[in-house]
Amino acid sequence: MRAGERAYRELRADIVSWRLTPGQVLGEVDLSERLGISRTPVREALSRLTADGLTEPHNGRGVVVSAISSEDVRALYELRDTLDCRAAELAAERGDRETFRELAEQLSHIAETLTGDPDHVAYYELVDRMDAEIDAAAQNPYLQQALANVRLHLARVRRLSTSNPRRLAVAAAEHEAIARAIAESDAALAVATTRVHLKNALGNALRTPELAAVPVAS
Repeated sequence: MRAGERAYRELRADIVSWRLTPGQVLGEVDLSERLGISRTPVREALSRLTADGLTEPHNGRGVVVSAISSEDVRALYELRDTLDCRAAELAAERGDRETFRELAEQLSHIAETLTGDPDHVAYYELVDRMDAEIDAAAQNPYLQQALANVRLHLARVRRLSTSNPRRLAVAAAEHEAIARAIAESDAALAVATTRVHLKNALGNALRTPELAAVPVAS
């Protein structure tokens, strides 16, 4: 793997997981020493992170980790409404019914794992798999590319929010309803159930008290 790609992936993971926090300055010299590479691949990685919206210019020199506010989250979910609902609609029209029946069945039991899995790994892996199956079923690479960028920022919001097993159990039921609608090739219901899930997910995200405390980079 090229040094620039390795640096990009490592820094992206650090930002998404909040090991690098909003407003934190990312200097080329410090990162070069930390990562054990020259400044050129570091500069390349930082440029890609800025293109992703994960970092932003800082006082004309270097970059800082981008902040996330409640307004950012609202805007993100406005875009999700357009992209996710269309993807679910296309998946219902084009997807394999059996694939989504199997997903719905697994989602109907996933709540049982939440209390014994503090990091909810099994839940998030299943949700990620469902996203991938919807992407594949939609058969639209441009839509998939747009969703990939949205999900990158959603991963940051997920880490910021406290994982509430009760909310995750409800979310699992919402995902199950989406999967069953797609399995029945009911495009209108797939859109409706997706919209319900997004509305509830936004409400949960906005209740995160840390959002108000996130510093705005200057």
